[in-house]
Amino acid sequence: REDLASLHEQHPGIQPVLAIVQAGEDDALLEINKKMAVKVGLNVMQICLPSEFTEDELVEELLRLNGDPGVHGVFLHLPPSSLSSRVLNSIQPEKDVDGRSDVNVGRLVCGGLTAGFTPPAASAVVEFLARHDTCLEGKTVLMIGWEGPLGVALQCLMQKNGMLVLNSQWSSANLQNQVMQADVAVLVGDAHRGLPPMWLKSGATVINCGPVLKPAEGLKDMEARPLSEIESLTAALRMQNVVRSSSLWVRQQQYLPWKLRTLKLQPLSPVPSDIEISRSQTPKAIDQLAQEIGLLPEELEAYGRTKAKVRLSLLDRLKEQPDGKYVLVAGITPTPLGEGKSTVTIGLVQALSAHLKLNSVACLRQPSQGPTFGVKGGAAGGGYAQVIPMEEFNLHLTGDIHAITAANNLVAAAIDARILHESTQSDKALYNRLVPSVNGMRRFSPIQLARLHRLGISKSDPGALTPEEAKTFVRLDLDPEKVTWQRVIDTNDRFLRKITVGQANTEKGHSRQTQFDIAVASEIMAILALSDGLADMKQRLGRMVVGSSRSGQPVTADDLGVTGALAVLMKDAIKPTLMQTLEGTPVFVHAGPFANIAHGNSSVLADKLALKLVGEDGYVVTEAGFGADIGMEKFFNIKCRASGLKPNVVVLVATVRALKMHGGGPNVSAGAPLPKEYIMENLKLVADGCSNLKKQIQIAHLFGVPVVVALNVFQTDTQAEIDLVCRIAEKTGATAAVPCHHWSRGGRGSVDLAHAVKEAARQKNNFQFLYDLQMPIHEKIRTIAQKVYGAEDIDLSPEAQAKIEYYTQQGYNTLPICMAKTHLSLSHMPEKKGVPTGFVLPIRDVRASIGAGFIYPLVGSMSTMPGLPTRPCFYDIDLDPVTEEITGLF
Repeated sequence: REDLASLHEQHPGIQPVLAIVQAGEDDALLEINKKMAVKVGLNVMQICLPSEFTEDELVEELLRLNGDPGVHGVFLHLPPSSLSSRVLNSIQPEKDVDGRSDVNVGRLVCGGLTAGFTPPAASAVVEFLARHDTCLEGKTVLMIGWEGPLGVALQCLMQKNGMLVLNSQWSSANLQNQVMQADVAVLVGDAHRGLPPMWLKSGATVINCGPVLKPAEGLKDMEARPLSEIESLTAALRMQNVVRSSSLWVRQQQYLPWKLRTLKLQPLSPVPSDIEISRSQTPKAIDQLAQEIGLLPEELEAYGRTKAKVRLSLLDRLKEQPDGKYVLVAGITPTPLGEGKSTVTIGLVQALSAHLKLNSVACLRQPSQGPTFGVKGGAAGGGYAQVIPMEEFNLHLTGDIHAITAANNLVAAAIDARILHESTQSDKALYNRLVPSVNGMRRFSPIQLARLHRLGISKSDPGALTPEEAKTFVRLDLDPEKVTWQRVIDTNDRFLRKITVGQANTEKGHSRQTQFDIAVASEIMAILALSDGLADMKQRLGRMVVGSSRSGQPVTADDLGVTGALAVLMKDAIKPTLMQTLEGTPVFVHAGPFANIAHGNSSVLADKLALKLVGEDGYVVTEAGFGADIGMEKFFNIKCRASGLKPNVVVLVATVRALKMHGGGPNVSAGAPLPKEYIMENLKLVADGCSNLKKQIQIAHLFGVPVVVALNVFQTDTQAEIDLVCRIAEKTGATAAVPCHHWSRGGRGSVDLAHAVKEAARQKNNFQFLYDLQMPIHEKIRTIAQKVYGAEDIDLSPEAQAKIEYYTQQGYNTLPICMAKTHLSLSHMPEKKGVPTGFVLPIRDVRASIGAGFIYPLVGSMSTMPGLPTRPCFYDIDLDPVTEEITGLF
């Protein structure tokens, strides 16, 4: 009782519960436990099974109790014949307050008295003996009829007290001789007959743990302990175990220090292919990694051996835990080959965790199938800085993109079906179908009641609406020409950029032009990346605007009635996926929004979970898509606004080959040999191209965040070129500029970068947003164009101007801006490298992702559906049907 009072004082919210599972009618033994729980201050949950229950029914109930965080102890008040090994071991050891599971008995036998629970019945017997005789050492104990876990526990406890323990059955022919030698006799079993007095050694103690018996003739002088007395103490000790279980649970809910076991790398030269490197390392089991970084078993949902979803309950458990340091990896304007931001991210966390022994987590986006089979190949990093297994990382993962595709296309189907039905049915027919009579009852669904409320109709009885109210309710009146929602597929398919739907005779001539986007361009993907929980995601899904009515009013997913179904499709996708690097350090993979049409960053939830897990002195390294002018700007102005998080450091990735391109080098393309300018030393091209690096450093400084430049070194780079880049970067204001060799050496090749990041994170941070949300939409666009891209001004097309006026009228003008422009130049012209000047940024259209929470202007010609090249990556991808090994991913 005192322990429980102390626990309540430290943790007022905890209410320990003992679950008592019984079958049939109540009895005195059950009452003893219930009364004892009341005395201690515990809550009791009584589960009554039918008199004739099956083992499966019992196990199912026990598994349910295991999953209930409010239950801290389980007591089985059931016939001994039903307590099979399977049943006893179905109870979690942490809730097995009767100490009968193999784990708890094993801990007791091995000496782990503090790690598990001792059976209270066994402890009660030993305590009785200790009260009867101050010295137990050297006494001989005969246990008659005691078997199973309780017998093992009692024998172990007595031996630990220096007693000699003998075992016998009632049927033993030698029972009389054994009793005559015993100082203590412990009687158990429903069928025991009692002991004749002449068998007892003088002064012997008899403890009766079986049913209460009338003493046999001549037995009245024997000291016997009746059942009620034994069970009272047993019940008290059981409550003690429940309180201890509660205390252990509270300690478990607090932050758990990491015990990370890293994996060793043995880099080879020349460096093998990415997939060969990935297969050369054996990843840890994902539940082992989770345990090493302080995750609880109930916070993990395994998808096979090497990846698992992490439940959002972790955020509640660690809500008082201070966040770690927040590091963003961005890049200079890239070449079509990419400059290795993912590789730098992974190399950095490998260096931090495996070599500097600092807790760190990498947060990455999930790769899209489009680039994987199209132009880029895998996206798991590269060389000795990878996420493993790379095949699982690049293919399907845990199905999040498929969930987004299904949810997105459900909305599209709902739109066209609603347009068709409204155009072919009367108001009355529509109403009768939307609010049907079921078993003679008509009622609105919750989402329909919400629509009525938005329309200002306070009625809840379907029969009470006037004809005009019913018409307003059933008619969305979507204008087919103003539908903005597109279908999606996660494949590069240029022929879906414009399609016609509704050409079958069954659609009665209701055809219209529309298009497919790639799945990662769906607004639902952006919502997934920006949500901070299920409730927030559901609200955002409901706010999605899918088009306009003929009167110009926005039509939402809530109006379509589809929000609940979308939330169901997305309920698992909202959980980040845990994987690991080649060196066994943790990685969160979650979301993958398009980096030019959306904000191009991994999820807010993954970052928040990771920041709690790493602890106050740890590091979370997250990556922004494309160049700093796109991914980093959107990270700051959109993601940081949504999350409330503030970054400590920006790591800006550069490569010598990209700088040479910005300095005037020839164009490069994926799959084609590099021109000689990129494989031979050329200091002038490098120096001229550093103009882009300088500009990106200056952009980061606009937000008040220190910058560390990570030069991703390639084999063709010379030392003079490397030194030149580092000197220019530091002269421009970078806190440090560090050559990185993670591709060829793993984390060891990024140790200098890790030290530089650690030092920069100690600096004072003056983080600020680029613009105020209250600024007019066009002024926010102009601010980004001028301060980030270096444009002289913006040029709004008449269509863009009209959209801005419409969004302002609808109250969307306070949303942040998500610019949709090419990633290959600071300007809107992909061919303009370096730092273009003197240009006016053309805004041809302005659209809104109201659910995601941003306005996105379209700059120049932007496509949301990539196409396949002449020779796609899938030419090299294959499967060995015997070994099931995948080849050609990268």
